[in-house]
Amino acid sequence: MNESFSLVGRRALVTGGSRGLGRAIAGGLIGAGASVAIVSRTASEVQSAATDLGAAAYPLAMDVAVAGQEATVIDQAENVLGGPLDIVVHAAGVQHRQPAEEFDPAEWERILRINLTAPFMLSREIGARQLRRGTQGSHIFIGSLTSLLSLPDVSAYTASKAGIHGVLRSLSTEWSGRGIRANGIAPGYFRTELTEAVFADTERYQKMLDRIPMGRFGKPEELAGTAVFLASDASSYTTGQLLVVDGGWTAA
Repeated sequence: MNESFSLVGRRALVTGGSRGLGRAIAGGLIGAGASVAIVSRTASEVQSAATDLGAAAYPLAMDVAVAGQEATVIDQAENVLGGPLDIVVHAAGVQHRQPAEEFDPAEWERILRINLTAPFMLSREIGARQLRRGTQGSHIFIGSLTSLLSLPDVSAYTASKAGIHGVLRSLSTEWSGRGIRANGIAPGYFRTELTEAVFADTERYQKMLDRIPMGRFGKPEELAGTAVFLASDASSYTTGQLLVVDGGWTAA
């Protein structure tokens, strides 16, 4: 491996790391040499994922969306990893599909809290610690195609992911001159539990597939390389960017 892509000696926290895109990204970071604390609300799922990912994966059964718990999450991650965090990947996320004129206000609040507020507050605390120590850091946010464009029936999700794009740009502007980079990944269509409702719609499935120049949907492990790049010194001059990984969908 090119040394600039190595994460040997780095400590990472991956939220939503027990399944889907978060789990694939955690595996990629571990493959590059990092020690990774993976966080999920469900103890059995996060323990199973850590077992599968190997000795460099450390399970934490916690809810990162609980207000005021950010310091506790980070303290526990740093305890199991044996030192301060270098990397955070915000992969936890939820979805709710409903026409805008009928959208449930409680679902709006839930999605914004989990998808937007929680990542910002967690990065806020991690960044503050890194700034006090004078150490470098890489904060990686998981956006979406809806960070850049709109799709029907997902107004709250679109708002949250557009907000993520704004948050990572703002953090980059404030922190990059002090050694902390903030970037994001905008996945296209990957089959996970979050997107299963879309994939189950035969007509919509085919319409999406026809739009992708590569002629197929993404596999979660195909995000790992992008995450390793953004976490490593290979991207040392990359900050404030949202990298789209979509098989060419947005270019078509």
